[in-house]
Amino acid sequence: VRLETPLRVFSADGQLMAEFGERRLVPVLLADVPPLFIRAVLDTEDKRFYEHSGVDFITLVNSALELVVNMGEITRGGSTITMQLPRNLGTFSLDRVFIRKFKEILLAIQIERALSKDEILELYINAVPFGKRAYGAQAAALTYYGRTLDQLNLAQIAMLAGIPQAPTAGNPVNNPERALRRRNQVLDRMLEQGSITTEQHAEAIAAPNTATLHERKLDVASPYPAE
Repeated sequence: VRLETPLRVFSADGQLMAEFGERRLVPVLLADVPPLFIRAVLDTEDKRFYEHSGVDFITLVNSALELVVNMGEITRGGSTITMQLPRNLGTFSLDRVFIRKFKEILLAIQIERALSKDEILELYINAVPFGKRAYGAQAAALTYYGRTLDQLNLAQIAMLAGIPQAPTAGNPVNNPERALRRRNQVLDRMLEQGSITTEQHAEAIAAPNTATLHERKLDVASPYPAE
């Protein structure tokens, strides 16, 4: 997989002059991702990520039951991080139908055979959409907080971890109320899994939404020569 990073134009002395591209993506190594953010993602999206082989059969059974009840429609999650990966890379549409889910299962098994768990998680963290043209957690941190991932506090980390459920309609700029509710759900799950203490949970729950839109700062704005 080649991540779709923007084209950046620099001056001879290394100053950023312009940036071109629909996606704002800043690749980050898994080793450089704060452990607290990793826990937030796993506790929220796939708490048995390091235990299953691409498919979590517990959630799969729940989705299958819902499939029968809803006449072929799956209205909630149940996909593992590995199953979500092809969707985030643009392989499948977002329609929650049986055939897509079946393809995700088959491809997830293949992905697990080809890549290690850490490689899958790193790819997911770099590819998942966060709204506002931000793809990947590092770009999301810069877009919403003007900081890198390792500079964020727990409340901000939980906010980011909750965005992928609804990147456009649920990000903290477009819909701050919904984003706060989702952030608190992430914090609740982190507490349930023992990733944070009661004190950390209470402090983060009480924290306000500090997300605002931060555009990429250019060192020397030179649109004409850069073009």
